[in-house]
Amino acid sequence: MKEVIGVIPARFKSSRYPGKPLVILNGIPMIIRVCKIVEKALGKQNTYVATDDYRIKKEVEKYGYKVVMTSENCLTGTDRIWDFAQRVKAKIYINVQGDEPLLDPNDIIEIVRVKKDNMSAVINGMCPVSENENPENINLPKVLVTKSNDLIYMSRLPIPGIKSLHFSERPTYKKQVCIYGFSFGDLEAFGKQRHKAEYEKYEDIEILRFFDLGIPIKMVEMSGSSLAVDIPSDVNAVEEILLKADTYYD
Repeated sequence: MKEVIGVIPARFKSSRYPGKPLVILNGIPMIIRVCKIVEKALGKQNTYVATDDYRIKKEVEKYGYKVVMTSENCLTGTDRIWDFAQRVKAKIYINVQGDEPLLDPNDIIEIVRVKKDNMSAVINGMCPVSENENPENINLPKVLVTKSNDLIYMSRLPIPGIKSLHFSERPTYKKQVCIYGFSFGDLEAFGKQRHKAEYEKYEDIEILRFFDLGIPIKMVEMSGSSLAVDIPSDVNAVEEILLKADTYYD
């Protein structure tokens, strides 16, 4: 059994952006850019892609990374990680979303550190919503935490809400960064539900299912804001950032 492995769930049939994992960002498929980030943090031998699509499998293996084929019927990316975990055993699974090609490898290492210290909790990343981002953007899950960074709730609406229009200052909004730390038990409890929790269904935020299971969620401050590729219009902005820093992200 491995101590820590990184798993990137990837599906071709995205409703908002079909074929997203294979979109080319400055000459390199996005899924490969994410693999390189996970490799920097955990080593190539501990970097896996979990997918149900042979086009993704072929491209990932061309670059020398490991692929595990999973079911086509996974409800969410975390369900796909559970499918993967039944085939590859590890103490800690680090789930890194395949649409975040600007992540800092050191943030993955930090998630591992916090998970080792909090094996009874699910671990997830967060960072402030930047001045260039709109808190009302439903593609940005917003995070509300306690002083100890335990998750209170996560929503596609801006939280905390503002009751009075007379407030001159706005809250410091925080958003989810899609790096997660799971144990096998976390994934087993999640995957065996076989259906989404009620508020998970409406929010379309899979980590909320852990609330139904009584599993605490601890959020971890990441080093900075990471721009994800949610829709095709995000590609140009990500490519511009990569042009300035490709020596790092390559």
